[in-house]
Amino acid sequence: MASLSVLLWFANLALAALPQVDFNRMGTVGLAGAFAGLDLLSTNAMSFDPSTSTLFSRSSDGSLVRLASTNEGGKILAGCSLQDTFYFAGSFESINGTSANNVASYVASTDSFSSLGSNSPNGQVDALFCDAIDSKVWAGGSFTSPGASIAIWDPKAGSWDKPPFVGVTGAQARVSSITSNSSNESIFFSGSFLTTFGNQSTSLNGTNNPNVPFSSGATPFSSSLVPVPLQNAQVIGSPSSTQSGFGDITSILCPAGNDGPGNTWFAADNNEAVITIRTFSFISASGIRLGNTFQSNRGTTAFSVTTIPDNVVQTLQYIDPATSENKTCSDPCPLTTDSSVLYQDFLFDNPEAITGVQIKLSEWTGASPGLHLLQVLSSGAFASSIDDNNTVSCFAPNPSNTTRTGSWDEKVAVTNIAATTQSVLVSSIDVGTPPSSGPSFTWIPYVSASGTYDINMLVPGCSNFQDCPSRTSVKVTVFPGGGLDPWVTTVSQQNTEDASILIYSGPVLPSSPNFVATINMILADVPTGTGQDGKYELVADRIQLVLKSANVSSTNSSSGSSSESQVAQRSFGFLEWPRTTSSSDMSLDGTKSLPNSTLTALDDIGLQLFSALGGNVTSVSSDANVVTSVVHHPSGAIFLAGEFSLNTTGAANIISFRNGQLSTLSERGLNGPVNSLVLNGNQLFIGGSFTGTQSSSLQSKGIIMYNIGDDTWSSLGGGVNGIVNSLSLSDGKVQVAGNFTSAVSRGNLSFTVAGFATWNIAQSSWTNTGGFISGNVSFVGNGTSQFVAGQVTISRQFGSQGMVLLQNGKSGPQVVPLGVELASDDASTPSNSTTRSRRHYSARSWMSHIKVSHIFKRQSTQELTPLPSLPVSSSPTVFAGAFWTNDTSSNEVAIIGGNFSFAGVDTSTIFEAVGLYDPVSVSIQGLSGPQINGTVYTLLVDGNNLYIGGQFTIQGLNVNSFALYDLLNQRWDTDSIQPLQPSDGSTVVRSLSTPSSRSDTIIVAGSFAQAGTLPCQSICSFDKSTRQWNSLGSGIRGQIASVDYTGSNEEVLVAAGSLALSGNSSANVAQYSFANDTWMAIGASSDIPGPVTAIEVNAGNASSIFAAGQTSEGEGFLIFWDGAKWVQLGSTFQSGTNIAQLTMVPLQDTHTANGIIESDRMLLMSGALVDSNFGNASSILFDGLSFIPYLASSTASGTPGAILSLFHSFSSFSFDQRKLLAVGVVILISIAIAAGVVFLLALIGILWTLFSRKDDKLNKFDSAEDEDDDSTHHRPSSLLEHINAATRTTILGAGPFPNFSTEKGDKPLNAATDQDPFGPDASNYMRAETPSDAAGGMMSEEASRPAHARYSFDGAGEGELPMSAGAEVEVLDDRDPAWWYARDVRTGQEGVVPAAYLY
Repeated sequence: MASLSVLLWFANLALAALPQVDFNRMGTVGLAGAFAGLDLLSTNAMSFDPSTSTLFSRSSDGSLVRLASTNEGGKILAGCSLQDTFYFAGSFESINGTSANNVASYVASTDSFSSLGSNSPNGQVDALFCDAIDSKVWAGGSFTSPGASIAIWDPKAGSWDKPPFVGVTGAQARVSSITSNSSNESIFFSGSFLTTFGNQSTSLNGTNNPNVPFSSGATPFSSSLVPVPLQNAQVIGSPSSTQSGFGDITSILCPAGNDGPGNTWFAADNNEAVITIRTFSFISASGIRLGNTFQSNRGTTAFSVTTIPDNVVQTLQYIDPATSENKTCSDPCPLTTDSSVLYQDFLFDNPEAITGVQIKLSEWTGASPGLHLLQVLSSGAFASSIDDNNTVSCFAPNPSNTTRTGSWDEKVAVTNIAATTQSVLVSSIDVGTPPSSGPSFTWIPYVSASGTYDINMLVPGCSNFQDCPSRTSVKVTVFPGGGLDPWVTTVSQQNTEDASILIYSGPVLPSSPNFVATINMILADVPTGTGQDGKYELVADRIQLVLKSANVSSTNSSSGSSSESQVAQRSFGFLEWPRTTSSSDMSLDGTKSLPNSTLTALDDIGLQLFSALGGNVTSVSSDANVVTSVVHHPSGAIFLAGEFSLNTTGAANIISFRNGQLSTLSERGLNGPVNSLVLNGNQLFIGGSFTGTQSSSLQSKGIIMYNIGDDTWSSLGGGVNGIVNSLSLSDGKVQVAGNFTSAVSRGNLSFTVAGFATWNIAQSSWTNTGGFISGNVSFVGNGTSQFVAGQVTISRQFGSQGMVLLQNGKSGPQVVPLGVELASDDASTPSNSTTRSRRHYSARSWMSHIKVSHIFKRQSTQELTPLPSLPVSSSPTVFAGAFWTNDTSSNEVAIIGGNFSFAGVDTSTIFEAVGLYDPVSVSIQGLSGPQINGTVYTLLVDGNNLYIGGQFTIQGLNVNSFALYDLLNQRWDTDSIQPLQPSDGSTVVRSLSTPSSRSDTIIVAGSFAQAGTLPCQSICSFDKSTRQWNSLGSGIRGQIASVDYTGSNEEVLVAAGSLALSGNSSANVAQYSFANDTWMAIGASSDIPGPVTAIEVNAGNASSIFAAGQTSEGEGFLIFWDGAKWVQLGSTFQSGTNIAQLTMVPLQDTHTANGIIESDRMLLMSGALVDSNFGNASSILFDGLSFIPYLASSTASGTPGAILSLFHSFSSFSFDQRKLLAVGVVILISIAIAAGVVFLLALIGILWTLFSRKDDKLNKFDSAEDEDDDSTHHRPSSLLEHINAATRTTILGAGPFPNFSTEKGDKPLNAATDQDPFGPDASNYMRAETPSDAAGGMMSEEASRPAHARYSFDGAGEGELPMSAGAEVEVLDDRDPAWWYARDVRTGQEGVVPAAYLY
């Protein structure tokens, strides 16, 4: 073999500045292959150590750029931005070699990293919050210094400090999340920690009210419940006895004496009785108290209780007086007839908000049922803002009471319960009024007994009262008893629905002559809201005391006993710190206890969590309990997520806090831990380690969406197959980071995403991430840009499943990834392929990235070497592409084919192997009808027809690896097309093309034996009009991988593969002449070292052919045919190299000319390329002397990928570089030319005038002409008239000397003065409607020629023809060097276009 002296690859490698390929000259350009990520090789390949954590910046298009890596074993877990600095944190000792202890900063403008001081947190940092208001950075995690689990960085001072409250401790002593509330007025901390509020103890009076008589049918607890006063209630007993003294039902509500007349009620004889009590407003009731009558022949033995308005028959708890056992009952419940039992207390499971009860006396003794005592028991104690509701309770010495300052007015709202109203007091206050100068309201409830109480403030919803805009927040102070500190809480009254808000939980002393508990309300120190018409509105409703435990003796003793009760309350996992809280008090220490004056309304979240998780330090401090993420919805609802399970409701891993109470979400939450939350309007996206909701009605692994408005769950496809660590929201998309390898899309299709995925909210589908990363991604968040971090094995700047679009950029190609995700089609069996489309969208591809050796077995004889196969790939592979413009919509789409599948919009249809991708709408659709079963390797678009080749069948159609689809009518068009047949093994079509010289013919090549009944070894022609197969010569056999053409009109076909001609002579590159129907080998077979997988003819030059393949040793080779011999180009390809495609590409710049490749172009080699100098590459540029690595790709698993095809929309293009001047320069030149023309016309006019004067002296002029002011022979009187006259004469064609002639008597030239000066002629075709309207020198229809638009032209000017890049036009007149007259072949419209825009 002849050889060419070529320097080693890397000796001439120019990595610093890649050649500028002119992709725009090829139209729209696509790259297809087996890859998930793509990079330009402008710098050395980036290596990653997965034992470190790497930080990336992510641009708006999703492309990734590596910034830095930590030390081995380091982790980046959190980040936030403050001004132009991005702060990130985790567990590390250095970043990019710079010492940094767990927290560092990055400034993008200087591309610099810095450590933060010398006393940064001494443990792992899990959360960062950049406080733009105070310009500080809060850090939370598991550390002890500079604060306990919380620390603050001051960028201005350049130092760390502990928080104003020192920090938190207890449980895991870990802060997992720091964020602000929705109004940014306070900071939320969540995690696994305990907070103690208050630290005093006091001795409590241990007696119940002595006025309550003792009964063995009651407990000390129930005896402590103040009965609800029923003086204003409607009480009906039916039917009542007519016996005197026993028919008034109200006499038993609080009997004044012993059982007997006037103090007892009987039902009518022999009748079941019903007692109905209606209060017409809501009360909080814990049960009822019944005392039986022991009058002769009367008494009740069984009853039931139904609450109003829910009409529920209640289950009651009581003590059996006979056995002192706790029991429950429902319908009926027993009532004792033992006269020693004064009354029995029957309690509900929990306090109920009701408007009344209905008691049915269903069984009795004697003549009828009867009662001596009937009371409705409150939840503990109460006080109303409406004085009429504060009447004296039975056994109480005094009623509840209120006091107020300022003006308070009663407001009544109608509820949704018939005949039920809600009355409150309201007071208006000017916005800006100090709280001390505003109105106040104080409730003084009557408390029967000492004990531990929850005190709730009932705040009516603003919707019923229609006063939401004026609502604000109030400051509430609870004075629970002598010696106990007051309890201060800020309460928002902006709730839309009725709310019960906990304002205190702890010991309360009973009312006495010396003390009463009080609850005072004033305007908050920092009121929320803006008010309405300059005023706020304060609302006073009811105070409810719920008895939790009674500190009383079990005997009816007034002396009682004394007990010690802890005032301190514990909170778990949540702490709110208002910005208004003073930080000057150095005694505040959250690691010990915080005074209750620091307790806020939202701190009740932590208090209720502590109780719901068991109520003791041991149960709460379990490692299984942690709140990892918190978000505050603008409605006021707060969502808390993490790992926990509430004992009270069974809710797990996510809950909400609304209207002062922890609330369970539908389906009781999720069945696994939650790591991250992100809010988008009413959509709450949740990521973690779960498989669905607790009820298992919805499955969505790792990520799910909760709709806050309607309390419903939605899946994100089917989720991901691993753990989601972090979520972020950007540009209407949710970025998902974690430790997973695939996601499930619509239609339950699984596609590969290695640690980072993107969900398009609007489209409800997974979409392309833009960049590619593979590994365990621990963090994604927004900052100065978006940042991503994790333990990464590989990363590429651009992420795309199998296809990208390319166009010229400022400093290299602009890469536009495929905007949709493709799923692997494991049912298909891909093999080698080649695509070459001539005319109408050229496309070439070759191989799959999946090994199928049986496809390449010899088909005729043993001596032919099989074509090589590529390594296995788990990625969905795109083998081929083409472009099609829909004639009806003028919308250009990219058609891709390969081994993949995707779901339709309706999710019920799964499309296979071919997709029509619209880059404008970023959507993909499949082919209608039955789907391809197999793999597509080659595509050819011809008008509105799509020819498809590969290795496939289609159910219900008689096709075998070759099919025709009607794109316009969206249907298969395979009628009368005979299928291809194999000789043995499988039929494979690797190449479809149309030569220019045979525009009615499709050349089909690959591995097959015949077409229909026609013997047709490996290559055959298909007549588009007759739909008949025709053989190309005879004597060729083997496998064809690639096809190209030589000659100016592509008269000669060049086939490459593993071939032999007649006589069994090896000819891996052979040519076929359409003229004489013969095959012949190109060069000596001994000069070709193995099967050829790719062929490229340089611009049709038969003496410039490039071939690539693989040697018998498995090494790649590239050879060049110079017209006489094959020459080897380089020899350092390593084993594993597979060259899928060779294609010549134009350049924007030039390289040094040589005898192999012209200076205005380069050879692009694509495939899976391996070399010891540069490692792996997917595309290489060759300029005739140097090999320049250009593109690298990776599969989703991180292994090297392959580029299999470059395809473009222009069927042909020129390599000639036309340097176009800048617009400004063109304008200046035009102005100069115009000025020159004006000057020339003026000069001609002046000369003409001078000759005219001379003529006047020699000849007598016609008087008629003298009177004609418009005569062209009239002498101009000014320079302007000289110019006008000269111009007019030029237009008329008279010239400056109309009467001059060489011979006397000759007529003047162009003497036809009657001709329309603006009629059609050769100079004014710009005004002509059609070429036939412009007379004189226009090209005839027969003389026109075809051309294509190199660039788009808007054609906004009069007479101009608009056209799109790539459009086919017909040039009708090209004599003007700058503007050509043309016709749009598709629309028939005509006009002028810039000549430089056509080729």
